Amino acid sequence: MAFWRRLSSGDATGFKFLFSVAFLYALMSAIAYFVLHMKHVPPLPLDAPLDQFSEARAVQHIRVLAEENSGRQEGRPGLREAATYIKTQLEMVKERAGPNLRVEVEETQVDGSFSMMFLGHSISLGYRNHTNILMRISSMHSHDTDASVLMNAHYDSPVNSPGAGDCGSCVASLLEIARLVVDSGWAPPRPIIFLFNGAEELFMLGSHGFMTQHKLKDTVGAFINLEASGTGGIDLVCQSGPGSWPSNVYSQAAVYPMAQSSAQDIFDVFPGDTDYRMFAEDYGDIPGLDIIFLLGGYYYHTSFDTIDRIIPGSMQARGENLISVLKAFTSSSKLKVASERKSLHVDADSDMVERAVFFDYLTMFMVYHPKRVAMVLHNIPSALVLFAPFFLYMREPGRHPFLSVFCAFLKGVIHHTAGILLGVIFPVLFSVIRLFFANPMSWFAHSYLAFLMFIPCSFFGLLLPRTISDGASDCQSFSSKKIMKVEMSDEARFWGAFGLYAFVTSAYFFAGLGGGFLTFVICVSMLLGWISFCLSVKSYGYDSLKSPMFYVIALVPCLLYSVYFGGFLALFLIEKTGMIGVPPPFGFYLADVAVAAVIGLVTGFCVGPIIPICDRWLAKASILKFLLHFTVAMFAVSSQFFPYSKDAPKRVVLQHTVFSAGGNEITDSTYDLAVVDSNSMEFVFKHAPEVAEKLHAGPSFSLSNAEVSPQKAWLALFPVSCVLTKNGRFPAKDNKILERYSQFPHLKTHKPPTTLEDGTRRVHLELSLGSLEEIWVTVLNITGPLSRWSFADGKLPAPELPEGGPPSYILRLSGNSSEKWIFWLEANSEAEVRVDLAVLDQRLDEESRHLKSLFPAWSDVIAYTSFLSTYFF
Repeated sequence: MAFWRRLSSGDATGFKFLFSVAFLYALMSAIAYFVLHMKHVPPLPLDAPLDQFSEARAVQHIRVLAEENSGRQEGRPGLREAATYIKTQLEMVKERAGPNLRVEVEETQVDGSFSMMFLGHSISLGYRNHTNILMRISSMHSHDTDASVLMNAHYDSPVNSPGAGDCGSCVASLLEIARLVVDSGWAPPRPIIFLFNGAEELFMLGSHGFMTQHKLKDTVGAFINLEASGTGGIDLVCQSGPGSWPSNVYSQAAVYPMAQSSAQDIFDVFPGDTDYRMFAEDYGDIPGLDIIFLLGGYYYHTSFDTIDRIIPGSMQARGENLISVLKAFTSSSKLKVASERKSLHVDADSDMVERAVFFDYLTMFMVYHPKRVAMVLHNIPSALVLFAPFFLYMREPGRHPFLSVFCAFLKGVIHHTAGILLGVIFPVLFSVIRLFFANPMSWFAHSYLAFLMFIPCSFFGLLLPRTISDGASDCQSFSSKKIMKVEMSDEARFWGAFGLYAFVTSAYFFAGLGGGFLTFVICVSMLLGWISFCLSVKSYGYDSLKSPMFYVIALVPCLLYSVYFGGFLALFLIEKTGMIGVPPPFGFYLADVAVAAVIGLVTGFCVGPIIPICDRWLAKASILKFLLHFTVAMFAVSSQFFPYSKDAPKRVVLQHTVFSAGGNEITDSTYDLAVVDSNSMEFVFKHAPEVAEKLHAGPSFSLSNAEVSPQKAWLALFPVSCVLTKNGRFPAKDNKILERYSQFPHLKTHKPPTTLEDGTRRVHLELSLGSLEEIWVTVLNITGPLSRWSFADGKLPAPELPEGGPPSYILRLSGNSSEKWIFWLEANSEAEVRVDLAVLDQRLDEESRHLKSLFPAWSDVIAYTSFLSTYFF
């Protein structure tokens, strides 16, 4: 009460308004969280009717794949177990098929070689003996050449992960969909192909094998690719195309639509790729959808990706969407085989060729319009802004000079732009200052802390221009105040803010991007809010608090969507900061600055629309002081929180590196450690002294005086190794290595080199992988005057160009087989060809397993053995 008594009546009114607005946004945030985590979708039980998708039945499949399986990684026996389980389930579905269906199940082995760009690096891949499982369901009247719909999911999982979300959830969804198609008695008008590919984690090899080798590849007229970058929540359409037909089908059919055309604008920003690339871009032009679980990213590619982390309701929403969209695809007249797609004229249906603009409203419905419609709609706000000064001038001609009116509008745009920029700058500035006194990422395990820290200072930045403007006007003479009243009236502020969002909307459109829908919705809502505000001013007066409240209420549907969209974006980023990499020299600041900037930007488009009308009550010195004090208090509180937990683990890579000179001679053995976020190994050793003691690092370990793990030591993970922070190298015992392995990987000449007619030298090589039993991948870095090789149709990828060194070429080999790799290299001179060989074995010796067990429960340790050797030919 004493606090309120010390305030002036204007400040007290401002605080009441502030707390009312804060309550409204808290309520909208709760609704958005409820929707994003699928709490509005009731999962169906095991005994649900057979003609409905059941989450409980799908979860049973995940349990088998993730808990009862010995590991679905390439090179481990569990991958074969998973393939057998999937095929068995499909055979059981086939047995229940009615006389109106023809069901075929097959298992295929794929092999091949190609080059691709991944994480900005050009690499070549060779693979063999990867297993794909297929099921084709069609009516008895269909033909083998009929256009079909492909549904794809991969059943392999990354190293060290049980893969409940990625991608056991995807496989389980398709198994339940296949059962539903058969048990419901529905005869699809077009064939459906279910593809369970066994090598996505090795850079989409299973889907490449299908697209280059399978007899049905040219019959696929549309596809749906399922992926998981988390354990549930929103199941977003992240990519769609070519053209807008797939997204149009989805918008009309999805029960719980979750799609935003802006997702495709930013998809390439995040490291990674999916099988969508093989179907729609690199090896086909098949129209399709890339649908991905995006929340629960804390567990993505970790040992914590277990069945208990699957977010309830997520599988149910995905399943109901899939069966509905599948039926729409199979019924569409636009479903064409490859030859028909090529023969169609590109301009036959421009709406289906160009990308569309679309977004879902809290999974309730979708707004969709083709690009030609967006060209009109998304530029109307800009036209209104350009026309508004003329309209206002003509409304009262002669009262104010036209130049004065136009300048007021221009200042309004600058005013709001400055607020948006300051709303981003202040969180970033405070995040950097905080790191001088606290550890990075203290908000990581407690995402709400990030919002409590950065939203108040962002709000401070949004209000600051009005406070400065009001302070400056108070210093002017009476005549100047009269001019300022014209220039900086609420109307000028409103149209200035409206103009900023309108110009952003137009800029999005002309840049060919799909994210302009958000600012377009803001523009439309602000117009409705302005009409409501003007009417309320007539009823209650300009100085009544009811007038801005009516403005805010009119904006609630838009603000709720902005909170839903922005909240998802911020949550997704927070969960992914544990694996985004920390490039020098500013990696220490990267996570905090990125999260601060995004939350500042989100605050800008969530709160920015109300600022032009409401800042008159909110831009008080007392309120700004309160926001600053609250920000400082939250920074102090956040510094007391530990960044990690079992629900938000820290990722650590432990590589036992064995250097050999060929044969079974060990030249060195080390432990190489790396992290992938802003807290280095110094942080880990500080909070895990047992690990430091085991490695003889000591409590005073410092990166400045430690032996740094070199880039070449991480060849087995290339190019993923480029996002790791290599923190330290420590000696390891090698006396147990020879007991476990009777033969190390070894590269030698297969037969004498030959000289070709053009003078090039061909070296014939034989690669033996020794007695290693759980090989994930083999990577070769070949340096020298290379001109051709026997992989990827003889074509070399773009070379790596290390500083101060000659160009080198990267080759990744995979495939479980006791057979040796036989290949050749061609050199265009007599200079030596150097081959660095790295083989990743997922088995650990006893010492390494013990070291891994010493890491604390809040860490996730990806541990393996890498065999390195070098050869010259």
